[in-house]
Amino acid sequence: MSVVAAVLYRNGQRVREIAVTEKVHCPDDRSEFVWIGLLDPTPQDLRLLQEQYGLHPLAVEDAISGKQIPKVDVYRDQLFVTARTAELIGDKIHYGEISIFVGHSHIITVRHGNEREFSKLRGQLEQNPGMLQKGADYVLHAILDHVVDGYLPIIETIEEDTLSMERRTIDNFLDREEIIRIFSLRREIIRFQRVLVPMGEVAAKFLRAELPCIDEEAKPYFSDVNDHVRRVQAMADGLKEVLNSVFEFSNLLEQQRTGAITRQLAAWAAILAVPTAIAGIYGMNFQHMPELSMRYGYPIVLAAIAFICLVLYLRFRKLRWL
Repeated sequence: MSVVAAVLYRNGQRVREIAVTEKVHCPDDRSEFVWIGLLDPTPQDLRLLQEQYGLHPLAVEDAISGKQIPKVDVYRDQLFVTARTAELIGDKIHYGEISIFVGHSHIITVRHGNEREFSKLRGQLEQNPGMLQKGADYVLHAILDHVVDGYLPIIETIEEDTLSMERRTIDNFLDREEIIRIFSLRREIIRFQRVLVPMGEVAAKFLRAELPCIDEEAKPYFSDVNDHVRRVQAMADGLKEVLNSVFEFSNLLEQQRTGAITRQLAAWAAILAVPTAIAGIYGMNFQHMPELSMRYGYPIVLAAIAFICLVLYLRFRKLRWL
């Protein structure tokens, strides 16, 4: 069995490690509870815990599948909570799942595909016995808070990358790879929102509903989790709009630069059309040309060409086409 830790706590203090097959009888005053952590367990592992702690079969099935959306289910006097962990690797958000069985004297966490470190969380709680002695519901809050705290760095990292791309678009066109990256990040944000919305509903449910194993005094702590989820949701909504605006801003700048280049080409084409037209006329080899008998005919024509081109050039400069 892939047991990360299985520990008995009494009055906030670590008493001893226990075997998963050991049935620990804890008093009803919530002074003792068992915290078992599993990583990618087999169905047989969870069936064993089901027998030992009276876990509901439907909850066990959900924990085995590892493909649940965040939710809170009530099974008699126990809670089953599912949350999704997230980690940004490169430009892709990788998700894991943590299923939590909560009873008055036990809390069992089952992790699937989870890269985040939870052993540090256990160590931090053990250094704060004042929280541990309050019971398993406060451990549940700490786990959910740890999961939600992992969301913020993801949004902040993508936001910094997006603002960096926005600054680059001012001076350079977005190339094909950057445009693909914008749409890829936008797709990741949309998928991330599919996790944030149910996570917000989970946090809100602990505030509104009367749930077994959750002490009334613990609700303000879950309110903090709810606030963190809502903050990340707002940032994700704003970031999606920023990604859209970066692409639109790049398109507008590209159109503006293309228009400026088109005007420049049109201006030079108009200037060059003058000597081209006049030279074309004289290249037609008429027998009687106006200046053939004039001594200064060609210099006058060349001067006229230069003058007209200069006037056009100054005019286009005034119009900011050149």
